[in-house]
Parts: sequence; structure tokens; C-alpha cells
Amino acid sequence: MGALQKHLDQFLTMLMVERGVADNTVAAYSRDLRRYLAYLKEEGLASPAKVSPPHLQAFLARLRNSGLAPRSVARAMSALKTFHRFLAAEGHARADPTSLLRVPRVSRSLPYVLSTREVERLLEAPEVSRPRGLRDRAMLELLYASGLRVSELLSLSLTALDGTVGFVRCTGKGGKERVVPVGSSALTWLREYLQCGRPLLAGAKETSHLFLGRSGRRLTRQAFWKSVRAYAAKAGIGKRLSPHTLRHSFATHLLEHGADLRSVQLMLGHADISTTQIYTHVSRAHLRKIYDRFHPRS
Repeated sequence: MGALQKHLDQFLTMLMVERGVADNTVAAYSRDLRRYLAYLKEEGLASPAKVSPPHLQAFLARLRNSGLAPRSVARAMSALKTFHRFLAAEGHARADPTSLLRVPRVSRSLPYVLSTREVERLLEAPEVSRPRGLRDRAMLELLYASGLRVSELLSLSLTALDGTVGFVRCTGKGGKERVVPVGSSALTWLREYLQCGRPLLAGAKETSHLFLGRSGRRLTRQAFWKSVRAYAAKAGIGKRLSPHTLRHSFATHLLEHGADLRSVQLMLGHADISTTQIYTHVSRAHLRKIYDRFHPRS
């Protein structure tokens, strides 16, 4: 194993173990940096101490010329800066060649949000006379009621839900735990699933996971979203849903009905309120639409 590859493995471990960086971010950084190491190998650079700003600029130019999206190039730049900062801090390089590298601000696209009527049609799509349909109805209701990430939803245990008080406890990014309120509709369907759906899915298996697949094991992300896309088609929702669509809808609908931004931030588990502020843009777009439709001099 080369020195740079060894340093990369140490860096990725540090991100996961010490900083608690999300798995998706670690995977993206890994892809970017392995591509970077391949470039350094082509250039005959076996040590981080030999990397200079011109090498970085040449690598980033290659990424741009390959047709990579600006957002992906910006992410690669962030990966390079974090990696070289780590190398300097660990004494593997005397200087950080990325110190003058500025990551461009990339405009964030507004998330796709369902209307309240579309949400209703989606929630009503599962066939609740079957255990799987009952499970999916409960999951969709809980997603929209709480704004959980799909990964958080699928990681819930039986003890995470407090049906008496109406809260769910989940573990988010960085291993941070938060408690989110859950509405009466979601609680009703969760109780129904726990009584009539989950026992049939679990069979003879004993497991603490709340939502189970056919085998009685924890439901996978892929299986759940395959079902959701089918429900969207059944509900006549033409746009392609993302794993975050109900989370986006949860936040936007709360703000549209008067919730304050700080409360929504806490429920979503955002470390920085600037991340939550994107939903205020969606809400303003909604207000503009209402104004244009109803104001006599719009």
C-alpha cells in the first residue's frame, strides 16, 4: 500500500469515527479522493509533500473538462481541502497546498415539495388490508408527520416511539439524538401496524427494529423507496420523488402554516439554521403563487 493510499484510509476513518460524518458524505469524499490519488500517481507524485497548487489546479481543470457538474466539482474541492488539512495536521506534509484554494458557492436548487392534496393521495395509496401495505402507510404517515430522514426512519427501534406522549426518538447525523413530536394520524396508523401488521411480518423472528421487510428483518432503503415510487404512480404524482420529498414537504408545510424557523430546524435535526432557510424560499414561492392568483391587481 502506498503512502498516499494509507493516509487516505486514515483520513476516511477519522471522518467516520472522530467526526461522525454521514456515510453518504464519506462515500462521496472517498470517490473524489481516489480519483485524485490516481491523478497524482499519473504525475509521479508519491508523497503529499510534493503536491503544489499547480497540481491541484490541473486536477480541478480535468474534473471541469470531464463534464462534471459544478456542484460535484465544488464537493471535490472541499474533499481536497479537508484531506490536505488533515495531512498537514498529522505531520505528513509541512504545508497545506490548498490553503489559498477557494471553494465556490454553488446555488442550491429548491427542493421538490408535494402539495397537501398530493400528500393525502400518497398516504392513501398503500393497500392497508395487507401487512406490507399497513407498514407502508404507517411509514409514510410517520415521515410526513416528523420530517425524519429515511435512514433515521429505517433505523428506528420499537423503543423509539412513545405513543402515549406522541414523540419519536431518533439518531441523526453525527450520532446526535433528537426527539420529534408525532401527530395523531401517524400515531393511529403506527398502533395499527404494531398490532396487526408487524407481528405477521416478524413471524417467529425476534428483532427490535420497528419496520420489517418480508423476511422479518429490518426493511432496506431500496425496498422502501421502490414501494414509494409505485405509490406515487398510483396516486397520480407524475414527478419523480426523492428520498427526501416528504421531509421537504413536512418542513415547507409547517412554515406555510406559521411555524417558526428555529422550531423547524430542531425537528429536522439541522446543525446550522442556514440549511433550514432554503424552505423559506419555497414558502415565499408559495405566497407569490397565492398572491398572483387572488390579488385583483397582481
